[in-house]
Amino acid sequence: MLTTPDFTEITPTAEIKAARHGNRAKCLQRLVRLDLPVPLSVALPFDTVRAIATGRIPNIAALWGVFGVGALVSVRSSSQAADWGGPGTVLNIGLNDAGAARLAETHGQDAADALYLGFIKAYAVDVLRLDADMFEGPITPRLAKTYFEDELEEPFPQDPGVQLTEVLRSMARAWEGTSARLLRQAQGAPADAGLGLVVQQMALGIGQGISGSGVVQFVSTETGSPRITGRYLPQGQGRAALSEQDAHFIESDARGPALEDTSPKAVKVLRKAGALIRDRLQEEMQIEFTLMNDTLFILDAVRSPRTGRAEVAIAVALAEDGIISKAEAMRRIPPFTLNQLLHRQVDPAAARDVLTRGIAAAPGAATGRIVFSAAAAQAAAAHGEACILVRRETSPEDIRGMGAAQAILTERGGMTSHAAVIARGLGLPCVSGATRLQLDARKKTLTVPGRKIFHEGDLITVDGSSGEVLAGFARMIEPALGGAFATLMKWADEARDIGIRANADTHAEAEAAQRFGVDGIGLCRTEHMFFDPIRLTVMREMIFASEAGDRTAALNRLLPMQRNDFTALFKLMQGQPVCIRLFDPPLHEFLPADRDGIRAMAEAMDMPVSRVAARIESLQEFNPMLGMRGVRLGITLPEIYDMQARAIFEAALVAGDGVVPEIMIPLVSARREVELVKDRVDAVAAAVRNEQGKDFDYRLGVMVETPRAALRAGEIAESCAFLSFGTNDLTQMTYGLSRDDAGRFMSAYVQHGVFPEDPFQRLDTDGVGELLLLGAERGRAARADLMLSICGEHGGQPDSIAFSRAAGFNYVSCSPFRVPVAKLAAAQLAVLDAVLP
Repeated sequence: MLTTPDFTEITPTAEIKAARHGNRAKCLQRLVRLDLPVPLSVALPFDTVRAIATGRIPNIAALWGVFGVGALVSVRSSSQAADWGGPGTVLNIGLNDAGAARLAETHGQDAADALYLGFIKAYAVDVLRLDADMFEGPITPRLAKTYFEDELEEPFPQDPGVQLTEVLRSMARAWEGTSARLLRQAQGAPADAGLGLVVQQMALGIGQGISGSGVVQFVSTETGSPRITGRYLPQGQGRAALSEQDAHFIESDARGPALEDTSPKAVKVLRKAGALIRDRLQEEMQIEFTLMNDTLFILDAVRSPRTGRAEVAIAVALAEDGIISKAEAMRRIPPFTLNQLLHRQVDPAAARDVLTRGIAAAPGAATGRIVFSAAAAQAAAAHGEACILVRRETSPEDIRGMGAAQAILTERGGMTSHAAVIARGLGLPCVSGATRLQLDARKKTLTVPGRKIFHEGDLITVDGSSGEVLAGFARMIEPALGGAFATLMKWADEARDIGIRANADTHAEAEAAQRFGVDGIGLCRTEHMFFDPIRLTVMREMIFASEAGDRTAALNRLLPMQRNDFTALFKLMQGQPVCIRLFDPPLHEFLPADRDGIRAMAEAMDMPVSRVAARIESLQEFNPMLGMRGVRLGITLPEIYDMQARAIFEAALVAGDGVVPEIMIPLVSARREVELVKDRVDAVAAAVRNEQGKDFDYRLGVMVETPRAALRAGEIAESCAFLSFGTNDLTQMTYGLSRDDAGRFMSAYVQHGVFPEDPFQRLDTDGVGELLLLGAERGRAARADLMLSICGEHGGQPDSIAFSRAAGFNYVSCSPFRVPVAKLAAAQLAVLDAVLP
C-alpha cells in the first residue's frame, strides 16, 4: 500500500475518510473491504486538489507508478456528499499512439480507433475546453490530432504523465469555478466544501470474450420496490449504456436482448454483490460495472436515484429487514420529500413546456382549463371540467371557486398570501407571485411575454412543487399514502415529543387532517364559513345594519349555521382539541368591489345602488389589515363574538361529553381587550348553561400576532389559558412588510444578503423568534400551565418545529397536507436528541 501526503492507495486498511477524501473514495474502500472486484484505485484528498487548482502539482511519476507502465486510468470526482456533484469522469487517460497500436493488435483497429478518438475528444473538449464543433462528424484519430495541433499549436500529448496532470488540473479548477460553487451551495454545501479525486485503473470493457460496461440497481427508481433495472452495452465503456439506444437489458426481457441471455453467471454475481452491498453499506446502491473477457469488475457504487415515493419505501424496507433502525430510517428522509407522496406530481421524465415561473406556494400538480373567476371555476366543476383558477390575487370571496378548481395561479403574492394559505389547506397546487404574467380579467386573456396569448378555456398545467407553469397537458404521477408511508407515519408518531395539530376551516379540511392522524385542530378560521351565498347575504345584512338590535337579528339567522358547522367539527374530531379563532377580517372583505357586484347586492337587499355604494365606501380603510379587524371588531360590534361563542358552546353540548372547545381572540395587543372579550364570552357561557341545564368546560386564549402582544404576554396571560403565535401577521408587523407584496423584491433581498431567507417561508428565529421567546417566557412566568403553540404557516417547517421544541411549546399547527412533513421533522428531532449526549 502506497501512502503519501498527496495521495493514498485505496485498500481495506488505508486511512480514507469521507470528510477528507470524499464520499466516492470512502465508498470504494467499503467495496474493497467486501472483497468485491474493484480495480486498483488511488484517492487524492481535498487539500491536494486545492493545491492542484493553485498550480502545485503532486508527484505525478509516483502516482503513475502505482499503476505501472502502459496502464490506462480514469479520474472520478469525490465530493464529501454525493449531491454536491463534481466534474465528470474522464476515461482512458494514458492512451497514446503506442497504446492505440497495441490495442489494435489485441482488439482490432476499429476498437482501438474508437477508444483513441473518444479520449482525444474528451481531452480536448472537457479538459482543455476546445470547441467541440471541430471534433464532430466522422473523423479519425489522426485527423482529430491534426485539429488539436492546429488549435493549440502543439501536438497531442503522448506522455501519460502530462495527460494525467492536465486532467487533474482541469477538474480541480472546475470545482473552484463560480458556477460549480453556486450549484453545490444550492444543494446545501458550505462555501469551502472540498473535492477529492479518485484515479482508477481502467477495466476497458472491450475484449474478445464477453466484454462491455453497464449500470444496474436493484430497486425501482419510481416506487422503491425490488426490481432489477439498468442497461448493459457490449464493447462499451463507462455509463454509456444508459444513453445508447442499442444497450441491452440486465435481466432477460421480452423487449430485447439482455446480459443474462449471454452471461447468466455475470448477472448472478451482480445480484449477489447487490445484496451484499445493501446489507453491509445499509443502502440501495446503483453499481457501475465492466466485463472484460467474462471477468467482472465493479468500478463504482452510488446511491440509487429515487423519487420521494421510492425514498420512503427504501428506508422503510431497510428498517423492516433489520438492516437499519427505525430511527435511522426516519433520519434519512428529508421531511419535504413527503410532499411527493401526498400530491400528484409531474412525472420527472415527462416533457415540460415551461411558460413562466413563480413561487412554489403549495405542492402538487394539476392540469386544467384556464378560468378567471370563482364563478367560472364553480361552473366548470358543475360540468365535471377540470380548471385552473387564474387571478391577480385571491380574496376570501374566492373561497368556493378555489375549492372547485384543480389548482391556483396568481400574479401577485408569496408563500403566505391568501392564495397560498388556502391552497395548502385545501391540498391544491398553487403557484403565486408569477410576476411575468400579464392578466386581463376583462378580456379573459393571459399573456406570457414571448409566448402566445392564452384565453379562458386553454389548457395549462400548474406545478406547485417547482413553481413552474406549463403549457398544455403534462404526464402525472399519482400520490401514494399507504404501505411504506403509513408505516413511516406510525413510527414518527411513536417517536415525536411535540404535538402536531392542523389548521382546518372546513369539514373537508378537518377530514384531511384526520387522515394524517393529527392531535387536534390548532386554528379554525371562522370567517371562511360565511362565504356560502346564503350566509353571505345574511352577513351583508348584518354589516348594513345601523342598530345593535338589527345586527343581532341578522346574526341570529347565522347562529344555527355556525352551530351546525361547529357540531360537525367537534363530532369529527372525537374529543380532540379544536381551537376556534373568532371572527378576524375587516368587514369590507364581505362586500363587492365592482359595479356589477354592487348592483347585484342592491337588488338582493332591495336597496338603492347609491346607498349600497355609499355604505361600502364608508367601510373602506387606508390600511385595512391594520384597521377595524380582529378583536377591534369584537369590542366595537360585540354581537358578532356573542353569536359565535353561543354557537360554539351549544355545538359542544350537542357533540357530547369530552368536547372542550378552545376559543381564540385574534389581533390582541392589550390586556384590556382580552378582559372585555372574556367578560362577554363568560356571560354567554353562563347563559347557555342556564338555558340547557348542562355544564361544560372551555378554554379562552389569544392569538399573538402583534409585537406588543408578545412583549406584554405576561399580563395578557393572566386572563387566558393559552397563547398561540400567529407568525404570519407577527412577521409582517415585525418587519413592516406586506406578505402579499414582498415577493416583488424578496429575491433581491436574499441575493444581496439583506435577509438570509424569505421570512415568510422560513421563521426568522433571530428577530421574530426573539419575540416568541420573550412572549413564552413572560407568559409562563405569569401562568405556569400556559399552553404555547405556533399556528402560522411556519408551523409546518422543520426549523420552526426545532425552535418550538427548544422553547418548550406544546404543539405546532399547520395546513393539513403539511402535517406528515411536520410529524416526520418532529420525530427526527426527537431521535436526534435521544442519541446525543
